[in-house]
Amino acid sequence: QVQLVESGGGLVQAGGSLRLSCAAPGSIFNRNGMGWYRQAAGKQRELVAGITTGSSTWYVDSVKGRFTISRDNAKNTVYLQMNSLKPEDTAVYYCNTYASPIRGYWGQGTQVTVSS
Repeated sequence: QVQLVESGGGLVQAGGSLRLSCAAPGSIFNRNGMGWYRQAAGKQRELVAGITTGSSTWYVDSVKGRFTISRDNAKNTVYLQMNSLKPEDTAVYYCNTYASPIRGYWGQGTQVTVSS
């Protein structure tokens, strides 16, 4: 079982920005698209953004124009730049393989809290 390690969360006011990072073993990172997921209290986990090995990206409608996913292949790291944050973005954010997450890869996540 391999867990991915997320970091960069925190408490921010509405309109602020955060940058999340997720480091993965090269064996996973180099062969897979990567995605950021989030789970708000009382809700199901949802895919927020994804990036393929060829760096094509996808975003859920609610974050388009505000979030940017990117990957650094040299560092085996995927990032999520979050701008213009809203209270409804409050959630625990996780990374995993894109679109078909692997159960054993879920890490602890990183908490993002946006105050109004």
